[in-house]
Amino acid sequence: MTVFLLGCAALLVLAALFILRPGARARARAEDAANLDWFRLRRAELAESGEAELLDDARLRVLEDGVEDPTPGAAVVEERFRAAWLLPPLLLVAAGWLYWELGAMADVTLAQRLDTLGEDTPAVEIDALMSDIGARVGQRPENLGYRALLGRYHMARGNYALAAEAYTDLALRAPGDAQALALAAQARFLAADRQLSAEAQRLAEQALAADPRQRTALGLLGMVSFEAGRYRAAIEYWERLVAQEAPDSPSAQMLTDVIASARARLGEAGEEGAGGAAATGPGITVTVKAPAEGTLTGRETVFVLARPEAAASRMPIAVQRFTAAELPRTLRLDDRNSMAGQKLSTAGAVRVFVQVSPGGEPGLANAVLAGSAGPVTASADDAAEVEVLLAPTAG
Repeated sequence: MTVFLLGCAALLVLAALFILRPGARARARAEDAANLDWFRLRRAELAESGEAELLDDARLRVLEDGVEDPTPGAAVVEERFRAAWLLPPLLLVAAGWLYWELGAMADVTLAQRLDTLGEDTPAVEIDALMSDIGARVGQRPENLGYRALLGRYHMARGNYALAAEAYTDLALRAPGDAQALALAAQARFLAADRQLSAEAQRLAEQALAADPRQRTALGLLGMVSFEAGRYRAAIEYWERLVAQEAPDSPSAQMLTDVIASARARLGEAGEEGAGGAAATGPGITVTVKAPAEGTLTGRETVFVLARPEAAASRMPIAVQRFTAAELPRTLRLDDRNSMAGQKLSTAGAVRVFVQVSPGGEPGLANAVLAGSAGPVTASADDAAEVEVLLAPTAG
């Protein structure tokens, strides 16, 4: 705000300088012209009357600085000069109005109000602020931060339908954002009275396709699988989630407890037996190699996806990702990497696709290197092995 006012003041001074200098010159020119007209008229009168000795006196009067009686031309210039003084304040008002309507002044004001929020801020003040942010979203639809704020606000208030609307809109405008996709799925789940619709499941699976470690999506799909009696799927989701927790943290302990509960319902003996079954289950061994002439920085994200060979859908059934600094790398795709409701072990023939994305977003359009191999069918032994040599994409 201070910078804006200083800028306006500077522009006002500059405009005044432009007006003062031309006005002064115009006034001087008007006065000079009036003096010369008077001198010519007086010289003609003296020539007719023969009083040539008074001609020198007329010349002296023309050279005098001031003229007591201003000419009509000078008065007109004076009026125009006074009118020109109205221009700087008008310009200032117009600039301020345009900045307020078309610029970021409203955003600055909202940011200042957000900075003043605290634990003791009255709820009515927060509600008024979020109402203004909601109105601002209509004026600035490209501001994704406002949509995220609205989603968090409605989730905290328990307005899950409005939160689902805000997060879904955010996910549509940022399709590669795993967090936005997962939050949209979670909000839809809560808005539907804890029922996972097909659309909410699709959003959660897209979140895991973008980031296989996405915590919100893993927790949501694990819980839904457990409540539906799909204990094996729940265990697989929660194992991927507990691997991200500190070993002695409360979150890790809670996840360990629910995993043990899911295993008990399956009649499993414990973690060792489940781990061995997962390790020896059907899968595909994938070796990924970068081209020798590549110019990767090592910070790019490498996505390894398995898609059914005969399916029309582009949705993967298993996903892994790592950084380009790990290339070349050999990994194994199996049911632990499968998406919700699907198993690589029972998918039949699949193709393996690899994409290298500098921005961390999946999809061939975002990749600089890509490759594929297959078809191949998951196997419990080493028979299912493929090698993918990456090559630059057409784009």
